[in-house]
Amino acid sequence: MGHDGQLQLYAAVANQLKEAHARVRALQVPEGVRMALTRKLLVITAAAKHDLAAAARRLERFNADLDAGRIPEEDH
Repeated sequence: MGHDGQLQLYAAVANQLKEAHARVRALQVPEGVRMALTRKLLVITAAAKHDLAAAARRLERFNADLDAGRIPEEDH
């Protein structure tokens, strides 16, 4: 991937992460569930520093799970 393509992917992932964080904040779920989802997003953010394409795929799966209503159970 060329430099311009890498920058475009970085910008896209950054925007998608920002939107995903906003979605998680807006969810009507227990705080423990929100924290688990936020941790997943932080892991994806950290992964983006090392493998941007893999992080983009993980973020896509994360968003698909949210869209389908697949969210983690609250830890007890």
